[in-house]
Amino acid sequence: MTPVVALIQPLAGIAHLLAHPFLRYAVLAGTATAVASGVVGYFLVLRAQVFTADALTHVAFTGALGALIVGVDLLAGLYVACVVVALALGGLGWRGRADDAVIGSVFAWVLGLGALFLTVYSASSLGSNGTAGVSVLFGTIFGLSGSQAVADAAVAGVVVVAGLAIARPLLFATVDEGVAAARGVPVRGLGLSFLALVGLTAAAATQAVGALLLLGLLAAPAGAAQRLSPRPYRALGLSVALAVGSVWGGLGLAYAYPLVPPSFGILAIATAAYLVALAVTAGPARAPDRRVQVRPGADGVAAGAVARTPPP
Repeated sequence: MTPVVALIQPLAGIAHLLAHPFLRYAVLAGTATAVASGVVGYFLVLRAQVFTADALTHVAFTGALGALIVGVDLLAGLYVACVVVALALGGLGWRGRADDAVIGSVFAWVLGLGALFLTVYSASSLGSNGTAGVSVLFGTIFGLSGSQAVADAAVAGVVVVAGLAIARPLLFATVDEGVAAARGVPVRGLGLSFLALVGLTAAAATQAVGALLLLGLLAAPAGAAQRLSPRPYRALGLSVALAVGSVWGGLGLAYAYPLVPPSFGILAIATAAYLVALAVTAGPARAPDRRVQVRPGADGVAAGAVARTPPP
């Protein structure tokens, strides 16, 4: 086999995979959602708000069932419920951050509401479509239509653009909230805006990996990236790369082995990436203090961030 043929064969294989419309739609929506999850997930982990994302997994299921009961499109219920509850969590907390008591209370209430909606949905004539609830729980990335894939990609694009636009002041407000507020940074507004982006990302990711598993796509790549690099923007890029790699690898695994659900493949690879990062950074010689500190610029916003040196 010549080097040219060896180089072309994998590319031909990829082209063959993408010849299937359902795979093209899955790659489009999955890649866009992964980029958004990587951006949002980095700040979720940095701001210690992963529990908020966990609560939104139940909100996604409850919102979707509520939409089905009233005869509204399932996606409308997903997006509206996730964004509204995310903003409510921020509004009830301190400076746009929901504390554990608020999250736990909303978590329990939404879970109870979901149980009620499930009972009503199952008892009604609408409950004959038993696959709807399952698709929300476990994702339907291989079942997306072209319009759904484009819509998910558009929402993810908005999240990424907005997330990068507020990344610099949000980083400042995250690592030194008091100083940021004193310098005029709108800490509360940034917190609420960020939670709205989390809600949009959670709703989009639900279609890819399902409500039960979307927390993994938001937390695992970002957690691995933060362990691998103490530099915020480098870690942000790593988070996106790991999330995209997890989605691509999971889709490829599910296509090669049809018995493997794509959501399982995606989360298995994301979790493996985190475990590898954990192993690489384990031990006293490889475990510096990875908190970040920000040097405020003349405009009162973070001019850059560096890792604190490890203790002697």
